[in-house]
Amino acid sequence: MKVMLLGMPGAGKGTQAQFLMDRYRIPQISTGDMLRAAIKAGTPLGNEARRYMDRGELVPDHVVIELVKQRVREADCANGYIIDGFPRTIPQARALQEADLDFDFVIEFRIDDDEVLRRLTGRRVHPPSGRTYHVVYNPPKVRGKDDVTGEDLVQRADDAEPTILRRITTYHAQTRPLVDYYVERSKRGPPRYVSIEATGPVERVRDAMFAALGGQ
Repeated sequence: MKVMLLGMPGAGKGTQAQFLMDRYRIPQISTGDMLRAAIKAGTPLGNEARRYMDRGELVPDHVVIELVKQRVREADCANGYIIDGFPRTIPQARALQEADLDFDFVIEFRIDDDEVLRRLTGRRVHPPSGRTYHVVYNPPKVRGKDDVTGEDLVQRADDAEPTILRRITTYHAQTRPLVDYYVERSKRGPPRYVSIEATGPVERVRDAMFAALGGQ
């Protein structure tokens, strides 16, 4: 099964991807991880990506897509894979299709802007251990303190409200149009588009996702 995940930051894509991985025994593919590995290994694509990054430029789509093509040829992708975070734009989606990288399902996790703000601005982290809390959904025993060490919890810069608002704006401008793109494509054949309401208990979202996949 080949699955693409769409949704705003904080929609729970990473959590649901883990359920997919466990059920279908397929890997989650991260373009960021692939870029870092290629650069570290000094591959031709990695060296090309490094040249752009060293100049402070975005890595071109053709480099990322070629990395994806190489990755999906690996043995652990024989039964499928999950991609989250790419494509982000319609030109990237079209480039994937032209490269014969297609999907069985595109799953959108729907969540409103206010819920994204609540989820992400409420996160608190214990930097030394990486333990994560939430002021509402998973509060520490003592406000602002790590349960194990009693040390201070911090809010990451990425979780500050101005940063989250910018990410939401970027999603609506660049990535949200992908939903319409894949809805239209699904009318003509695969991939099948699936929309899941992502507000509520993690288990309810999981069950709705598996039901939408037809129990496969």
